[in-house]
Amino acid sequence: MAVTKILARKGRLDIGINYVLNGDKTEERVLTAHLNCDPGRECRQMLDTKRAVGKTDGVQYYHMIQSFKPGEITPELALEIAKEFTQEHLPGYETVIGVHVDREHIHAHILFNSVNADTGEKYHSNAQSYYSQIRGISDRLCREHGLSVIMQGESAKAVSYIEWLRQSRGQPTFHSMLEADLRTAIQDANDLGHFFLLMEHKGWEISHGNRLGFRLRGQERFMYPGRKNPLFTEDGIRSAIQGNLEDIEAGRRPAVIYRPPFQPYKKYPKYTGFMALYVHYLYVLGKIGQRQYPPRMTPQLRQEVMKSEWYREQFAFLRDNAIATQADMAAFQTRTEETLATLTKQRTILNVRKKKRRWLYAALADAEALAPAKALYEEGLSGMETEFARYMEAVAVLARCGIPRDRLMTEKAEMYEQLAETNRQIRAERKKLALCREIQSRLPQIEKEIEKIETKDEVIRDDDRRR
Repeated sequence: MAVTKILARKGRLDIGINYVLNGDKTEERVLTAHLNCDPGRECRQMLDTKRAVGKTDGVQYYHMIQSFKPGEITPELALEIAKEFTQEHLPGYETVIGVHVDREHIHAHILFNSVNADTGEKYHSNAQSYYSQIRGISDRLCREHGLSVIMQGESAKAVSYIEWLRQSRGQPTFHSMLEADLRTAIQDANDLGHFFLLMEHKGWEISHGNRLGFRLRGQERFMYPGRKNPLFTEDGIRSAIQGNLEDIEAGRRPAVIYRPPFQPYKKYPKYTGFMALYVHYLYVLGKIGQRQYPPRMTPQLRQEVMKSEWYREQFAFLRDNAIATQADMAAFQTRTEETLATLTKQRTILNVRKKKRRWLYAALADAEALAPAKALYEEGLSGMETEFARYMEAVAVLARCGIPRDRLMTEKAEMYEQLAETNRQIRAERKKLALCREIQSRLPQIEKEIEKIETKDEVIRDDDRRR
């Protein structure tokens, strides 16, 4: 998905162009493109176009930004989408494009001259043209390239960039918190007055104007959710409460909706030993990984960033098993090896039992599998003689053993289930031992990487202080 924003600028062209084409943000200008102008001569050509038609005042250029959801797109695809957008929406306009990869989310900057080089006309943008042209073309190109689209429809359904960014990261926004509280209060209220009381007790101030407005105490502006959703207008809320009461009377809805009790915030525990080392290393990798394509990173460090999920799994293993020191690790390995030895012995006993019953289990399988062949043989179909003979032999074996077939079938199923469960537990214990060995072998490398990164950061900070 892409959030689009367009800005009209009256400042110097060269400053805007240098920002868009910044080599530190565009992989040394690899992720850049020019349309209707030449690299190195962009500013001069744009100024020449303005002078030729006598339109050198007012807005000098427009700066458009396409911000994509983190992890959904590559820089190369973002550049391709920006070029396709420019070719379709800005024919004749001198344009420079730069895809910036210095942030967690990849974003394309499109800067174009305010004057069309072909027609001499100035570019104009308003709310209507934005949603019908810029937003519409951008959303269509995202869909064509298999990307998601934020939301479709009228401008009233738009969300701010900050709100979209928080939503994409799974973080709560004021609008999402307000909507959740509104829905809860509507479910619990007996009438409109009770609804307002519940909202005030949740910490919301209410504005009773032409539209219902809500804001948290201390918030500067009111929010008006009824603009987007008719349910949150005064009439919609009153109707919803009345509908809830009718459903309760008809028995279609419980009078009291169970909700889990409030859990107060608990501080994270203070980790020590192995866990503290892993927390520190994950923090360092996370800070580095905030830039999806860092301009300066060793291949080894890039691999470490890519393996951060794997390190999180190891940290979760240490935390869940309370392993903080070498002594804890040794004790855990001893317990795991003892459990593994017990399970292996149990599996051996099950395999011996299975081996003793193998002839009966094989006969049972033949009797079940060859029953259709026996029916075909009895119908006179040729070529079924061997299968019929095996079926009759299996039936004879089952008859001689003296155990009812149903009981034998149940015994076989239980035997196979016990073996499968024992094998699953053995694999889990072996995985724990492998994780222990892997963590112990990784600890010295993690310590060296942390020391190397922190030393490099200290050198950079010293250089910055000297400047």
